[in-house]
Amino acid sequence: MTIAPRKRSPHVALAILGAAAFSLAGCREEQVDAHAFPDLQSCKAAAAQGGMFPVSECESAFAAARSLHVEAAPRYDSLEVCEAQHGAGACGDEASAQAGGSGSIFMPLMMGYLMGSMLSNQRGVAASQPMYKTADGKFTNATGTSAYSSNSGTGKLAASQFTRPPSTFDKPPMSKTVVQSRGGFGASGTTSQGG
Repeated sequence: MTIAPRKRSPHVALAILGAAAFSLAGCREEQVDAHAFPDLQSCKAAAAQGGMFPVSECESAFAAARSLHVEAAPRYDSLEVCEAQHGAGACGDEASAQAGGSGSIFMPLMMGYLMGSMLSNQRGVAASQPMYKTADGKFTNATGTSAYSSNSGTGKLAASQFTRPPSTFDKPPMSKTVVQSRGGFGASGTTSQGG
């Protein structure tokens, strides 16, 4: 018995829990097709089943998300502070994320990536973002401004969800005091990063 390949991904719809859908009151942002994958292999499998993108796009989007992860992932001064924000076992030292890292800075592990079909881009080129686990078991982006129920699925996201986050590479790692003063990773407070 032969089963015909499915045209749509079998993944459940990607749920946005905390992302703002409007940039200004009453003005709807451009929406783009978005796909979340826990790893490169999952993306390649979806592409092989007749997904909306080729395998080569999986590879380039994963590489871009990986590069962005090294440049813009939140950085913490201890494993305990990182795990308080991202969950037990969801963090590693900077040296594990890139060669030559100091080992005294901790970052969340990349737990997947988002691909978005940016139609306003040249020929609909995909943009990507790394995904991180949150302490409550959900997933978020590098800035912590969006919450997703899963790191796999499809849906429509605001194009702004693929805006390049600011670099954290040269910034001092966040301490427990800084994280608390902000109300947690991704929340804004009155103090600047450091401390």
